[in-house]
Amino acid sequence: MESDQSGATADYIPELADADPDRLAVAFCTEDGRLYSGGDRDTEFTIQSISKPFVYALALADRGFDEVLEKVNVEPSGDAFNDVSFEAETGRPRNPMINAGAITAHTLAGERGAALEQRSERIVEGLSAFAGRRLSADDAVYASEIGTAFRNRALANMLRANGIIDEDPLIAVSGYTRQCSLLVTVEDLALMAATLANRGVNPRTGEQVVSAVVVRQTLSVMATCGMYDGAGDWMTRVGIPAKSGVAGGLIGALPGQAGIATFSPRLDRHGNSVRGVNLFQRFTSDMGMHVMEMPPPGPSVIRSRRVFGHGSLSLEVVALQGGIRFAGAERVLRDLEESPPAHRRVAFSMGRVTTIGDVARRMLLEAVRRLTLDGHDVYLIDPDRVLPDPEPGTGGRVTVVRHREDI
Repeated sequence: MESDQSGATADYIPELADADPDRLAVAFCTEDGRLYSGGDRDTEFTIQSISKPFVYALALADRGFDEVLEKVNVEPSGDAFNDVSFEAETGRPRNPMINAGAITAHTLAGERGAALEQRSERIVEGLSAFAGRRLSADDAVYASEIGTAFRNRALANMLRANGIIDEDPLIAVSGYTRQCSLLVTVEDLALMAATLANRGVNPRTGEQVVSAVVVRQTLSVMATCGMYDGAGDWMTRVGIPAKSGVAGGLIGALPGQAGIATFSPRLDRHGNSVRGVNLFQRFTSDMGMHVMEMPPPGPSVIRSRRVFGHGSLSLEVVALQGGIRFAGAERVLRDLEESPPAHRRVAFSMGRVTTIGDVARRMLLEAVRRLTLDGHDVYLIDPDRVLPDPEPGTGGRVTVVRHREDI
């Protein structure tokens, strides 16, 4: 990988043009916070466009989906990151990953009507929460970028003319440029990506930075728009929601598994790190990290159905296992419909269940409700409380115990 000398530093920004092109680093952070890294892992560089998905997430959290979507669409543009890409009908930027959309998202972070200093502090605090440490800006890079930000100023003026942003375009560009100049390491980026992969919870600090529904929206936009006019090729070849930056950083967030980051300043024609892209392609081919690479089917969610005891004290136990989502819960309901319990007392054993999705939870509680209405006494053997709020609804009744012997 180090022998690949193709690509060049971002020469249109003087401070980035002088970066050492031979720097190379990589980091992985698992969803439980274990960090692995190598190469120039302590080297700081500016976050640049990698800030875009995180600030978009903050905007969604601060202003809500309706207000943000009214100003920024989520459609892939097929254009370069700094192209003039607006909807003809509304004047909205096509997505928050291109510069026009990112400038708009920047103005939507924080409280409505906040001054530039307040909004900038909100963004620094938010990105610092993702990174697990306080981040600071590189003033030299900021000055270098703002002095050459003529295209971004033009985009901001068009946004103002279209009624998408409400403030002075120069102020919007200044704040956005300051956002891009925050300094990070490859380990910071891996932890930030892992926070997205972990439903918005920083796996090291335990802080819920943004909600899971905000993360879902953010990762979806990263998957379709994060790599600009190369997004389709990226998703088919690599298959990890990702975002690049012109300082050479590249992140990927694999939901429920890990955050990945690379750093190498040589860029391809799309503005993506050449070596970083190569590394991610290796991760996919060698480690099976493509989001569409499904694991083989696991064991049935129903581990067993057994009867304990005799006569009026008999208890039919439906033992469940694994991570239960819609398909698994449907299998349980279908099994109960096809083979209704023959005993008055029925228990669901959750001892081997690792996780349960919200829809699956509601489906299982509906099964409890129906069993109750059919005259059964229903128990939930749930020693680790993996099924939250076990309230089956109108007419339903369930008794929660830790062990079968407690029934």
